[in-house]
Order: sequence, then C-alpha cells, then structure tokens
Amino acid sequence: MQFEFSTASRIIFGPGKLDIIGGLVAEISKNVMIISGCPQATADRLIRLLEAYEITSSYIKIKSEPTTDLILELVEFCRQSRSEVVIGIGGGSAIDSAKATAALVTNAGDISDYLEVIGRNQPLINPPLALIAIPTTAGTGSEVTRNAVLGSPLHHIKVSLRGPHLLPLIALVDPELTITVPPLITAYTGLDTLTQLIEPFTCNSPNPLTDAICQEGIKRVGGSLYRAHENGSNLNAREDMALASLFSGLALANSKLGAVHGLAGPLGGEISAPHGAICARLLPPVMEANRSALLRLAADHPALEKYRIIAVLLTGNKNAGIEEGIQWVRDFCQHVGIPHLSTYGLIENMFDAVLAKATYSSSMKGNPVILSEGELRNILQQSL
Repeated sequence: MQFEFSTASRIIFGPGKLDIIGGLVAEISKNVMIISGCPQATADRLIRLLEAYEITSSYIKIKSEPTTDLILELVEFCRQSRSEVVIGIGGGSAIDSAKATAALVTNAGDISDYLEVIGRNQPLINPPLALIAIPTTAGTGSEVTRNAVLGSPLHHIKVSLRGPHLLPLIALVDPELTITVPPLITAYTGLDTLTQLIEPFTCNSPNPLTDAICQEGIKRVGGSLYRAHENGSNLNAREDMALASLFSGLALANSKLGAVHGLAGPLGGEISAPHGAICARLLPPVMEANRSALLRLAADHPALEKYRIIAVLLTGNKNAGIEEGIQWVRDFCQHVGIPHLSTYGLIENMFDAVLAKATYSSSMKGNPVILSEGELRNILQQSL
C-alpha cells in the first residue's frame, strides 16, 4: 500500500476563530489583498480586525465564479498593490480566485501555460504569495485543496489550475460565518460537500486515510444537512456541515473524484448554474449508473460495499441497502427544490459537446467503473 497526504500548512477550526485573524496576518505582513465573495458585513468585520493590527488591506469583491479573464485582472491588481498576503473569504469562487491569484503573481507566463485540458498543464514552479483561506459556506472544501477551478469563456468549459503551490498557508474555518447562508445555497453547497465525500470514497484509487475522513464527513451530512437547511442558526448543524466540507476538501485533494465532477466541469462551461446544483442533479443518476455497471461488470468490486456504507451513514439505518442511499439524495433534492438543469438552459443539443469534453476530464478517470457514452448520456437526460 502506498499513498500521500497533503494539506494546508495550518488548519484552524472553530466558532469565533475569525477573531484571531489579525494576529495571524501580523506575523506574516502588514500589506494584504482581500478577495471577497462574502456578505459585506463579514468583509467589513475582517477589515476591522486587520486594522486593529495596523494591517493595510486592498479589497476587491467578486460577484461570479472565477474565469481566466477575472484572474488576470486580480493578478494585476495584486501586483499594483504590492500585497504580500492574499486572503480569500467567501465560498469556493472567492477562495479559488485567491488561490489562483497568489500562485500566478509569482509565476511568469500566460495563464494557459498552467491550465489542464485547454492549456499546457505546466507545473507552477515558484512558491505563491502567502495565502489564507476563510470559507463562509460549507461546500467546496477549497480551503484545503490544491486546485482552483476556473471557467474559460473562450472554450465553454471549467478547468483546473492545479499543484501543491495552490494549498493555502492557513485554512481558517469558522462555522459561525455560515449561519447567514440562505436555505437554498445551504442545500447546494451541502450537496457539493456530499458529492466530494462520496466520490473519493468510491473512486478507483482510495486510501485508508481519505476513507476514514469520508465516512466521518458523510455521517455528519446525513445527520445535519436537513437541520442546517431548515434552521440556519442551528450552530451544531452548521459546525457539522463546515467540518464535513473541510473533510471533503481533504479527501478530494488526496484521492480522486468521479463521473459527477467529470460531467460537472463541462456542464459548468455550457450553462450558468451553481456548481452545487449541477452536482446535486447528477449525483443520484451517477450513483445508480455506477451501481448497475458494477453489478454487471464486477459484482465483487469494493465500491459496491462502500455504496452500502454510504446508505447506512446517510440514513442511520444499519440495514440500509445501496438504493436507500441513492433515494436519500433524491429525497433531499426534492425536499429543498433543487431545479432541473433545463432550468439553467441545458438542452439535449449540448450533450455531444459535454460528453466530448468529459472524456478528457481528470475527474472522470477516477470513477470506480468506466461508464459508456450511452450511460453518461442517460445521466444527462435524467438531469434535465
């Protein structure tokens, strides 16, 4: 058995931990750039906490998921401000933007030199600026991953900037920051978290450490996602979901994903839909397709037992079968009103382009079984 495990240099978790940010930053620099995707009140609080330590901040708020064009603007802004620390605060979009900015400021060349699929996929050589990631949603786990997902308007696809230099210096996870997240976004991000726990757990190259993390995370989602959605001020539920999100980032950074993310990247380039909503619509049909294909092609495959464990963890029923786990996800999507992807503009005429791009996705290569084009097409059909 061989595996590696990499993560942020330091992980700080707990309610109220944002209050210590000034002291953490002061140990590094007095000049920071803040990339925000969070409510203005939270950003203002962060700025005040930094000012208490006489730290100067250059602030920019992003309003959409990061694109290659946006990152180029952020890199130029960072260079002009001569910032030495980059703080990403918000959801995955803000944190991925901060990660990409911190890395590209110190690495010369065109952004396409470093991108997967549409670029040269060259490694980032130089260490990034000091990066601090502060999530305000419980979804992507981006605070501990070594990639940043960027949209390319030219290519109509989302791709990754990837490498160990994308890992933050500090990941500060304060569950209190997620209390004001609206119910539907709580659902989207929570299902993104669940997908990022299920796929590394069932992928074709798991390891014992990520397996343990995934099982703990899935159990917390099963016990708290409904509660966090129904009552956002329930701090215990928010803490469970923030921890599950952190675990999902640790898992995907050190294992592989699967067909949900293999399709989600190309879909995200074709339609304007939240990543979590795409994952939510794809997850049940992908789980069902994997179950059927594994039973047909490899009935003794360990992923089948893992899908059964997922069902037990989600439902709390020790006798649950695989279908009950799939149904738990379906029921939650229906309960919270996750829209069908046709709502965001997906039509059958897009399927060929999506499937062609999915073929080259690194995530698709982690799926526990190779799904045929017909099976993948059926998954897209069910998501409409």
